[in-house]
Order: sequence, then structure tokens, then C-alpha cells
Amino acid sequence: MNSLAVTVVLLIALLRSCLAQFAGNPDLCCAALAKGSIDDRTAFPGSAAYNEFRHSYYAINSRLYPTCIIQPLSAQDVSVAVKILTNSYAGPCFFAVRSGGHTSNVGAANIEPGVTIDLSLMNRTTYNPSTGTASIQAGARWGSVYETLQPDNVTVPGGRTWPIGVGGYLTGGGISFYIGRVGIACDSIENYEVVLASGEIVNVNRHSSSDLFKALKGGSNNFGIVTTFDMAALPVGDIWGGEIVHNISHTLQYISAATEFTDNIPSDPSAAWLGYFIYNSNMGQTIISSTMVYTRPVARPAAFNMFYQIPNITDTLKFTTIVNKTKDIDVPYRFTGQTGTYLNRAEVMLEAVKILSKQIRIAKSLAQGKDFRILLVFQPWVPLFWKDSKARGGNVLGLERFHHNMINIVWDYFWDNKTDDSLFYQLAQSGQQELDQYARSTGTYNEFVYLNYADSTQNPLRGYGPDNVEFMRQVAKKYDPEGVFQRLVPGGFKISKV
Repeated sequence: MNSLAVTVVLLIALLRSCLAQFAGNPDLCCAALAKGSIDDRTAFPGSAAYNEFRHSYYAINSRLYPTCIIQPLSAQDVSVAVKILTNSYAGPCFFAVRSGGHTSNVGAANIEPGVTIDLSLMNRTTYNPSTGTASIQAGARWGSVYETLQPDNVTVPGGRTWPIGVGGYLTGGGISFYIGRVGIACDSIENYEVVLASGEIVNVNRHSSSDLFKALKGGSNNFGIVTTFDMAALPVGDIWGGEIVHNISHTLQYISAATEFTDNIPSDPSAAWLGYFIYNSNMGQTIISSTMVYTRPVARPAAFNMFYQIPNITDTLKFTTIVNKTKDIDVPYRFTGQTGTYLNRAEVMLEAVKILSKQIRIAKSLAQGKDFRILLVFQPWVPLFWKDSKARGGNVLGLERFHHNMINIVWDYFWDNKTDDSLFYQLAQSGQQELDQYARSTGTYNEFVYLNYADSTQNPLRGYGPDNVEFMRQVAKKYDPEGVFQRLVPGGFKISKV
């Protein structure tokens, strides 16, 4: 080797050594952003934008402290940010992507240390009456989407409460009040605008990158950053809906009504129901509550007859709009949750209620804080919801394997005292494990885990089935060959970890 070659080798080695010292330094990553063309979109701790960003997260325990945040206004801004973060002299720049920040998983839509790409300023919704399509930027909240579309007398299948973000909801699937009529929300998507790991901005649909089109419907943040969703809209007028509250003494009658309603959804797909068993420590009691929505202007529809027959404490059912029905105010709590899927059997729901009672006793005896809530949530999960998925370009949820009516069960925990974190995390895991064990022993267990409600200790992508797992791996490798969204975006559920 001649002297010039030796010098080059030594220089390369020295350069690599210097870069290694700074690899993964989030301060340098933020400095690179602040020096780029989107410097005015970058915010640091102490600034008003940064503080507002932190406090906008649904759960207090998700309010991490990123080294800096970037708040893009367009797909072009996102592209610039991705190029800087993946090619910076600062080494590997770890980052998170946040739409609404409503997930229960700490670190799924935020990071500490590192950079959070906060899409909340990309929140515009437009409607094209000639195509019947709504274009929705990924940082929008569903309440603003419905409000924007209302003057045109249309809507889209989206979140059931106002503050939920568009991006995470749609890339995880999407359960809406309209699910019986139009299926899972992601199946109403006709086009995605996506920023790939290379920074390239592409349109993805059934005719262009059809493999990525399918993978994005349920595949979460494994392939790129979606900046706009184009969704098929549907006509909307007044709806009938509200809440009914029952005494816990009516549990058996209520669960019987729930199983009957779930089995009868195909006969009236306009009816949507969620059932809650709610313990509130401030009240010291457990109640049963139902959210009911009939997506057509029909008063007291027969689809809910079995619930009407149960004596109630409160009944707020009335004519309203999707805008007013979804209005909700987030009360800040620490939060975690778990979820599972089971055959629509009364015995599974009764077992869940028994486990809930046990968990309430444990929480009452061990919680340091005085203010906590435990919710057990039931909602239907039936083949009608995915019968047209394949014809609309397919998705990766893998639900077409299942032909029985099922029930989705969610465990939600809200508490105010940080010292109780380990208690409620443990209760969430133990409750889920105990119910899964019971379901396996009775032949009522299903492997599907709905990603949007899943805890970080769960593995929802695995529940999509081996064929879809392999398909997602190949799509991720094709569109992100360097594994940027597997290596540098640690939050969320990663196909590389299935």
C-alpha cells in the first residue's frame, strides 16, 4: 500500500472515530435541524411552542421531554426533516412521529431524548364534491374533520371522540360509528401522501404502489410518514345517540343484551354500541354505561330494544349530529390500557367483570392516590366489518381469516399519582393475562389484538397472521431498505420485532 493510500485509510478511520463520538447525539441532531431550511419550524425546551406541544398529549405520562421538536407545515417540510435526521453529521438521529398523541403507550408518539416530528399544525381538511373525497392532513383531530365537512352534509368514518388524531387512528385500522355500514375506517382510504425514509414524497393508492397501499392499512409507522389521507366520504344528516347508565345489579341482563346486539349487527348495520363497566374512586362504585349511536335519523331504533328493556339511571338518547356526539374534553390523567379479542360469548364478558371486581379491590387497598378510574370496555367485532376489505385494495389486519362474531375487550386505567404507575401497569397486564388464560381454556380466545388499543407489552402485528407479517417485512424492506423506521423510530409496534 503506497503512502497516499495509507493516508486515506488513516483519515477515514479518524473521521469514523470522530463521528462515533457524536453518534446519536440528539443535541447535534437538533442543531442540524435549526440550521436547515426549516429552522423556523424547530422548537426547543422553554419555548411557547414546545410547552404547548408537551401539554397537548392525552396522557400525562406520555408528556416526555424531546430534545427538540419540529412542527412541519407541509409534506415538503416533513421531507426536509427526514433527510436531515437520516443523513446528519450528528450520526443516528432517533425521532418520533406524532399526529394526535392519543395512544396509551409512552414513547409511541414522543421520545426522550431525541426529536419529535409533531404533525399537529398539518391539520387542514378539504372536500371535493366532484369526487366525493375528503383530503385530511395527518395532524388533524377528528372533531375538526367532522366540523369542516358538516356544511357539505358529508362525513368520513373516523374517531368516536373529538380529540383523537387522524394519523395513528387510520394507520392502525379505525373503529367508527359507521363501521357496520362502511367497514373499518382504513378501508375507506383511497390515496395516501407519504414521505418515505429517503425523503421522497409519493402518492400511494390501488394503482400506484399497491403493496404499500395495503400495508399502510393497519401497518402503523413501519413504512413512512403519511402526511395526507384521501377518504371516500358518505352523506350524513342527524343521528340518534347518547348514553344510558345502569346499576351494576343488572350485569347479567346487560351482557345478554350485548351478545344479542352483536350477533344482530348484520340485520341493522346503522346501529353502533360500546359498553362500559366503570369504577370511579371518587364515587366509590361501579356503574354500567352504554354509548349508542344510530347513524340515520331514526328515533329509538329497534336495534337497541334489548338495552331499552333494562332499568336505567340515566338516558340521554336524542337527535344530534356527528359533530356534537363526538365532542369530548380530555381530562389529564396518567393512563395505560390493554386489549384482546374473543368469541361473542356471555361467559367471557362475565369473567372479565369478575376480574374487574378483583382489580378494583386491589387498587383500593394499594393505590397511593385518591383519584383513579378503571374501565372495562366491550364492543362488537364481527365479519361484516371486513367483508369488503379485499375488494377495496385489502389491508394487513388479517381479519378475513375469522368468520365468527367476536367481541373486543379493552382494559383502561386512569390515575393521578405517579407513585401508582407500577401498580396500574401491573394491573393492566395481569387483567389481560388472566382473561386470555380463561378464554384459551374455554375455546373463546382469538389471537387478533387491535393495535390502536394495544399496550407496548403486547404484539398486535403478530396477530395479523404469518402471511401478513411476511408481506409487511417485504414492503418495509422495499420502501425503507436502510430500516430507518425500524432503527431510528423506536416508538410503536415494529415489524422487525415480530
